[in-house]
Amino acid sequence: MCGIVGYVGPKQATPILMEGLRRMEYRGYDSAGVAIINGDGVKVKKAAGKLSVLVEKLRTETPRGTVGIGHTRWATHGAPTTPNAHPHLDRSGKIAVIHNGIIENAPVIKKALQNRGHVFKSETDTEVLAHLIGAYYEGNLEQAVAAALWDVAGAYGIAVISADEPDVLVAARNGSPLLVGVGEGEYFVASDASAILEHTRSVVYLDDGEMVVLTRDGYRVRNLTETHVEKPVNQIEWDLATIERGGFAHFMLKEIFEQPESLHNTVRGHLLEEEGSARLRGLNLSDEDYKRINRVIITACGTSWHAGLIGEYIFEEMARVPCEVEYASEFRYRNPIVDENTLVIAVSQSGETADTLAAVREAKRRGARTIGLVNVVGSTIAREVQGGLYLRAGPEIGVASTKAFNSQVAALAMVALKMARLRSLSLLQGRQFIEALQALPAQIAKVLERAPEVEKLADRFAEAHNALYLGRGVNFPVALEGALKLKEISYIHAEGYPAAEMKHGPIALIDENMPVVFIAPRDAVYAKIVSNIEEVKARGGKVIAIVTEGDSEIGRLAEAVFTIPPTHDLLTPILASVPLQLFAYYVAVRRGCNVDQPRNLAKSVTVE
Repeated sequence: MCGIVGYVGPKQATPILMEGLRRMEYRGYDSAGVAIINGDGVKVKKAAGKLSVLVEKLRTETPRGTVGIGHTRWATHGAPTTPNAHPHLDRSGKIAVIHNGIIENAPVIKKALQNRGHVFKSETDTEVLAHLIGAYYEGNLEQAVAAALWDVAGAYGIAVISADEPDVLVAARNGSPLLVGVGEGEYFVASDASAILEHTRSVVYLDDGEMVVLTRDGYRVRNLTETHVEKPVNQIEWDLATIERGGFAHFMLKEIFEQPESLHNTVRGHLLEEEGSARLRGLNLSDEDYKRINRVIITACGTSWHAGLIGEYIFEEMARVPCEVEYASEFRYRNPIVDENTLVIAVSQSGETADTLAAVREAKRRGARTIGLVNVVGSTIAREVQGGLYLRAGPEIGVASTKAFNSQVAALAMVALKMARLRSLSLLQGRQFIEALQALPAQIAKVLERAPEVEKLADRFAEAHNALYLGRGVNFPVALEGALKLKEISYIHAEGYPAAEMKHGPIALIDENMPVVFIAPRDAVYAKIVSNIEEVKARGGKVIAIVTEGDSEIGRLAEAVFTIPPTHDLLTPILASVPLQLFAYYVAVRRGCNVDQPRNLAKSVTVE
């Protein structure tokens, strides 16, 4: 969500901070600001709206100084206005704070400070934190920040500077990601590695309850009890080229077209063709551990939740183990039944999703075995779980997830395959499944070659106000995901349903203006879904169908048909999702929407 970047070094800070904020625009935000120590105090420049508004402000006056902090805000407290934008100052105007997360007891602290004469200029919890740090300040910023953090409850990733200590930057985290960048004679703090990748690939990931003090001479990590903490320096493997558009109009389109490569990278090195199984050493599960598992719970949010639903079908069909998919935001609040024989799989592109992280911690507290399927090396969930599998899909910048979704499905499929081969799945069945998995990258490339067909289809339906997506069995989650993509980036209201459930309510919405998208491959429920298409046609609905190559029956019923190559029934969602991603993209472009940064959304949701 919000973006944090800070700098201490010999160079002018403002250009570095602004470039870092630009690199994090994809995370979602509604205002931006910087604070620079410039010799005369702390100079703050901030503005509501896109980063370009702040850029214009800085054209007339660019604060000079070599220590500073910058922030992009996604509103949690107060409307997206300039007074509510970060950074916020303390009572003296000498201490500046930027903050991701939510201070849950801010109202109580604010009231106590008001009773002591503090006056607040914003509606934010962050300004309360700034005043609290200022109230504790007695000449040592590090000690003041630590003292203030003992008083607060909630999630935070913060960076703090003070005019009275012009060579010091203090940062801390609890539930909101933060890392330190180690450069040549310069040091950075950021909520996302992309913000500092232009300057260094050497990073130190902070854990909850840790603080870092940056000076021109180096950095020092400690916890709130003043205990020094030794942290390893990690190397970022990807480079700037992977987070640039590379000639594509939008990141989302680039990432859709990267799927042959990203999916190949996800499965590469994990498939054992001769054994018809998978090698997943990172899960830290022995064969006996797999056999003891009598229940699987997949917990996730948003698109990752849809990937989990597909995983549920795969686990139950192949491994014959009960599987449930839980919204992470609900998991820990409903007293879930888990034990040492329950495997809880956390699925998150960023590895920082607050609700999913909380679900992992609750599952561990109750004795369950936890593993994570994440895309970001060094992320909090990756460090919190007992084992895991990196998706290796590469950085995903577009807010609407595409390549990570299909890599999540493939990763879940590999875990299910491993478990299934230790149970009842035959060697032949395992080999056939691997063959189908390995064929997917080339099949996706084949689908992408026909993107212009989807683009023409989008021209016909871009003015729709509502859409219905229908699928059966393992393709019902594809309907949910297709509808979500259209909602996210085109702002067309869309709903996904099991096709048979259409008659229990949604059928009332169908008329000649309603596009209805069917995911209708030739599988075990093909005849049933043809009947559902007939029902829609009888009510004047405009049918768009995703069908298997060679299908001629549905073509006579549909307004438009898009074919996908045949594959294993359980892997159809990976192929079927690609034209739906393209459809959402092209519709959004036709409607003039901001595809990569849709309104109100954030790439990484780090608050509950």
